[in-house]
Amino acid sequence: MPHQPIRIVMLNDSQGKMLVMLPNDQLLNLVSVWKFTGRRLQPVSSTDSHKIFSQPALESDSGRQKLLELPLLVDPDCKLEGTLKLVEPHSERDFEVSASELGAHEICKLGLTPAAIDAKQPKGDDVTVITRAVEKFTALRIKQRLEDTLGLPTLPPTAQKIVELRSDPNSGVDDLVPIVKLDPSLSAQVMSWASSPYYAAPGTIDSINDAVVRVLGYDLVVNLALGIAMGKTLEVPKDTPRGSTPYWLQSVYMATLTEKLVKQMPIATRPKAGLAYLGGLLHNFGYLALSHIFPPHFSLVSRYIEANPHLHHEYVEKQIINVTREQVGAWLMEIWKLPQEVCGAIRYQNDLGYDGEHAVYARLLNLALRVLRQNGIGDGPVGAIPADLYESLGLNPEQVQLAFEQINDKEKELEEMTRLLKAG
Repeated sequence: MPHQPIRIVMLNDSQGKMLVMLPNDQLLNLVSVWKFTGRRLQPVSSTDSHKIFSQPALESDSGRQKLLELPLLVDPDCKLEGTLKLVEPHSERDFEVSASELGAHEICKLGLTPAAIDAKQPKGDDVTVITRAVEKFTALRIKQRLEDTLGLPTLPPTAQKIVELRSDPNSGVDDLVPIVKLDPSLSAQVMSWASSPYYAAPGTIDSINDAVVRVLGYDLVVNLALGIAMGKTLEVPKDTPRGSTPYWLQSVYMATLTEKLVKQMPIATRPKAGLAYLGGLLHNFGYLALSHIFPPHFSLVSRYIEANPHLHHEYVEKQIINVTREQVGAWLMEIWKLPQEVCGAIRYQNDLGYDGEHAVYARLLNLALRVLRQNGIGDGPVGAIPADLYESLGLNPEQVQLAFEQINDKEKELEEMTRLLKAG
C-alpha cells in the first residue's frame, strides 16, 4: 500500500535537469534548493512539464527508471519505503514506483506546510501587515501615509467622479453620460463595447447616450468605467507564471460569469449584479499592486507559483513577501473609496468562513473562480466545489456549469472585449 502521495517536480538550469520530491501537500521552497545545490535551478514551465510527464514511455518500468536516473533531491518527510505514489500536478500524472528504484539521491529539507507558513505571518490588521512587509522587503521608510510612501497613483479624475456618482442613490444616466463624454478614451471604450458582437445590439450605435441607454445600461457603464480607469493606474507585469491565463482575459470571464450567477440566484437573496460584476472585474487587482510594490520579489513569486501549482497562491505570497494580493487589493479599494461590497468581496474571496455583512459577494467570487479553474481558466488548484457553497448562494452545480458554458460559447466575443479593455 503506497504511503502519502509524493509530489515530483522537475527543475533545470544551464547545467541540466534535476528532480525533487516532497510531500504533496507542501510548498516547494526554491530557496532551499538553491542553497543546497549552489545552483539557481528553476521549475520547468507548465507546458514543458506537461509534455515531459505525459509521455507514454512513463507507463513502462524502463521509462520510469530513465526518469529517476536524473539527479534527485528528496525531502526528509517523504517515507522512502515500499511502494511510492508519485504525482505531478501540471500533467496530473501519477504512477507508482518501488523505493528501491530511486537509486542515488540526496536528502534536503524542501517543503513547507501551509500551517508553517501561516504561523510565521505578521500579526495585525491588513494595513499593519502590508506596512511590515514593505519595511522588510523594500528600502522605503514608512514615515507618511503608506499609500504616499509607495508612490501609488491616485484614481484618475474621471474615476473619482464615477465613484462619487455611484455613492449617490439619485444619480442616473443623465449624470453619467456627460462624465463619459469628457474622457475621450472612455467614450471610445464605451462605444466599442456597445458595438461588440457580444451584445449583438440591433441597428447602429449613434451616441454615448444610445450606448448607455439602449445597450449597456447604467450599472455596466459605471462599473466598466471604474475597471478601465483602475486598470490604467498599474501596468500588468511582464514576468508572470508561464502558461498562466492573461490578466484581463481572466478578469472579463470573472466579471461576466459572476454577473450571470447573480441573475440565477433566488430573488430574495440576490445581491446587486453591478457590484458583483465590478468585484469580478477587479478580483485580481492586488496582483498588479504586488508587482508595483515588490518588483524585485515579484519574479520569485512567479517561479514559486510555477513550482507549486497545487497550492493556492496566498501561501506562495505569504512565504515570499508576507502579504497577499487580496490584502493589498482590498486596501487599495478602501483608499479609493470603492463600494464596501467590492472591498469585502476582493479581501475575502478565498475565505469561505467569512460571514461579514457583504459575504455573499465574496462567496460569488469564490464560486466563479473555482468554476473557471475547473474549466481551464485561471491559475491555482482545481478541486471539488463544496456543496454548502452552492447552497449558500441558492445555486446548484448543473445551473452553474451551464452558466459557464453559455458565456464560453461566446469565447471569441469575450476575447474581443478583453482586447478592447486592454486597449483602453
